[in-house]
Amino acid sequence: MSALDLLIQTPPLLYAVVALFALAVGSFLNVVIHRLPLMMEEEWRRECAHLAQSQAEAAAGQTATHPATSSASAGVSPGFSPETPPTAPSMASATVPPTASPAEAATPLSLARPGSHCPHCGHRIRATENIPLLSYLLLRGRCSACQQPISPRYPLVEALTALLSVLVVWRLGLTWEAAAALLLTWGLIALAFIDLDTQLLPDNITLPLLWLGLLISLAHWFVSPSEAILGAALAYLFLWTVYQLFKLATGREGMGYGDFKLFAVFGAWLGWQALPLILILSSVVGAVIGMILLARSGRDRHTPLPFGPYLAAAGWIALLWGDSISGSYLRWSGLG
Repeated sequence: MSALDLLIQTPPLLYAVVALFALAVGSFLNVVIHRLPLMMEEEWRRECAHLAQSQAEAAAGQTATHPATSSASAGVSPGFSPETPPTAPSMASATVPPTASPAEAATPLSLARPGSHCPHCGHRIRATENIPLLSYLLLRGRCSACQQPISPRYPLVEALTALLSVLVVWRLGLTWEAAAALLLTWGLIALAFIDLDTQLLPDNITLPLLWLGLLISLAHWFVSPSEAILGAALAYLFLWTVYQLFKLATGREGMGYGDFKLFAVFGAWLGWQALPLILILSSVVGAVIGMILLARSGRDRHTPLPFGPYLAAAGWIALLWGDSISGSYLRWSGLG
């Protein structure tokens, strides 16, 4: 009997293996959630510094040719001084531990470097202190060096990744569809927490998920290629239209372009038929939770709240139980 046959014939063993692997994935997702926004900001700062330097050099060249020309008339943006172009502070230097070497401090931030460390004292996290979920429990939620508390977010993401991964395999079995759904699930977890922290849905994650959904439609795992293409296009255009109408009526932006792309991801994976269910679930849950959060915090109702987590949760539910929910509704309404 092969190992694969053993897993298929022993569901508890299969779920245990999936959970252990997903815990490791969850540990990596913690890195992505924390560092990807910082990497994006670091890149934006480098681009701004390069633009400022280019404008300063262009202005200096024009000043040399036409000494009487002022920086404003030479086309230099206000706030950018040709003599002292602004430089972007290194985000990497703000995130490396205090004990980092000069070479490490000069290295751009990535998902791999610098190594994990305590944000309070710079203590480098050893391998034995980085075991998903277990290390947090053994350390009692505190840094082994300075005893400062470790955010419970880390074990939460790891445990959530394991739980959702087991549910995917339980629902879809040990299939290629389940493997694809696991990739989508992990991407959604990262997107949801990044959006909660920063109100950003990075293209680095949403666009690969979108293209992957279109590609797997060629195998007819979830929907056909025509349903996937139509779903992605209609999802994006629908939220884009809502955004434009809301902005025209109120003068404010009700959501971001990342929400359009995330909705398009579900259109590509699940087809246009799943879009109404996803939109209803995400809107209702988002509205209820949003009102509760605003009421508890005492903030103004115009305070922006991330929509991505609710959209991600609704899409994931539709992935596993969309047909059952739609069928139950049709039978309840007498239409099925």
